[in-house]
Amino acid sequence: MKKSLSLYRTLPRYDSAQPSAVTIGNFDGVHRGHQAILERVRKLAADRGLAPTVMTFEPHPRAYFARRGQRPELIPTQISSLRDKLTSLVEHGACQIALMRFNQHLADMSAQDFIEKLLVQGLNTRWLLVGEDFRYGHKRSGDIDLLRSEGRRHGFEVDTITDVVDAHGHRVSSSELRTALAVGQLAHAAHLLGHRYRISGHVVHGQKLGRDIGFPTLNIHTPQQCALRSGIYVVRAHGLGPDPLPGVASLGVRPTVTQAGRLMLEVHLLDCQVDAYGKLATIEFLEYLRDEEKFPDLPTLIAAIEHDAQCARDYFAFHGL
Repeated sequence: MKKSLSLYRTLPRYDSAQPSAVTIGNFDGVHRGHQAILERVRKLAADRGLAPTVMTFEPHPRAYFARRGQRPELIPTQISSLRDKLTSLVEHGACQIALMRFNQHLADMSAQDFIEKLLVQGLNTRWLLVGEDFRYGHKRSGDIDLLRSEGRRHGFEVDTITDVVDAHGHRVSSSELRTALAVGQLAHAAHLLGHRYRISGHVVHGQKLGRDIGFPTLNIHTPQQCALRSGIYVVRAHGLGPDPLPGVASLGVRPTVTQAGRLMLEVHLLDCQVDAYGKLATIEFLEYLRDEEKFPDLPTLIAAIEHDAQCARDYFAFHGL
């Protein structure tokens, strides 16, 4: 059954006065720690007849301040695209998402206004779940104590959540997930996510070079600050047919064939042809094979692709699809 979602880019909501159970965060990756938070919101909302709600931000506040301060090296890498993040939030129980544009206006908003305009007037909040170190408002001036005192005044309850840990007692965090992806540790990333890492996007037209050299590819735009290490991967493609399709993928800037420098995911499906242009595909990353390389000429590139495709076939022959 398809879950319904109300997505709000401005508050107050234009179509609802229903009281809400709210959590606030960036939720990049929607990993197991986030999933535990969302499950608490979902259960309490169901018990109290509230709308389970996530307030999140685009871009990431750290990215906004890094760009404003001309410090691009401080921009955090992006685990999931906005589409993938919203999809995961809905899968884990959110039925309302307040997607707030993080800009100068929001950065300058006082802590008091954040509470009154966004939480009270904006979402009719009755219950709020945030981390113990949650800060908000101009220069991060708002804290939990202010939330609690304003909650008593406006009729909402504030709960905090401590760090979520895995079965071994290790904290599950977006920063640890970014580190795992940065070095191509797909098994550890899958442990933190609760599923294999994946990227989805519409298949777009590329330069057609792959077709010319006998390796047609599906081209998918990715976040330009994608957290996953550039390189060659064994993958499965979902959404292009009734069953997942085996493939080999390159995530990178294609240094042998272009100087453009735009990050692109190129997927070559093994031994099958599909008309995929315009379709929404989800690419699931199974195994890291090697780094992206700049080859001296096309014959060397073709030989490398043939070797990568054989490695992928060997993977599927051993593991199955």
